[in-house]
Amino acid sequence: MSGPLRAVIADDQALVRTGFRMILSADGIEVTAEAADGAEAVAAVRSTRPDVVLMDIRMPRMDGIEATRQIMSGGANGTRVVILTTYDLDHYVYAALTAGASGFLLKDVSPEHLVAAVRLVRSGDALLSPTITRRLIERFAPRDEAKAELHRDLSELTPRELEVLRLLATGLSNAELADRLTLSATTVKTHVARILSKLGLRDRVQAVVLAYETGLISPGGPSGTT
Repeated sequence: MSGPLRAVIADDQALVRTGFRMILSADGIEVTAEAADGAEAVAAVRSTRPDVVLMDIRMPRMDGIEATRQIMSGGANGTRVVILTTYDLDHYVYAALTAGASGFLLKDVSPEHLVAAVRLVRSGDALLSPTITRRLIERFAPRDEAKAELHRDLSELTPRELEVLRLLATGLSNAELADRLTLSATTVKTHVARILSKLGLRDRVQAVVLAYETGLISPGGPSGTT
């Protein structure tokens, strides 16, 4: 991608915002705005169109989950949200992922990891592995049989793509998918890209969430590992 990477930092603690701004700016990442609550974050995204938003979950007036939902449902034009949290297995994190976040970071992240994570998400990748996403879903996904019906959009997938999506949702990497299906890594990448395109998903994390929500795979089902 061309042009400088642009970010918005949303956190109700000024010291956190200042620290993250210093880290990102030192690596050439432009911080276009800071926000002290979710409403300010939504307004900042609409006015500055950043590539990435670092979004705290617990903020006054509007929390990070609702802010994420509004950003992603309002035509984000490529903006991706990374959730800032204190605990990795937190039901708020799961809610943020279902709202459209592309991953999460713990607040005590190292400067190097913070910069690498922001650049990774900007490139279009998900920030956390399908395995971690699965753990979140196993713990927090509602056991509602009404959600067991397949999403109508899954009918657009070929049988092979459905198989890839099912295995992807169990936490397998592309290399593991290639080995399991006896395919080349390039072919697996093509299948994953087509799945995301057909379903209108941003990344693998969203694909994992959708696979559970549609009943393609059930919480507590096989892990997919050998």
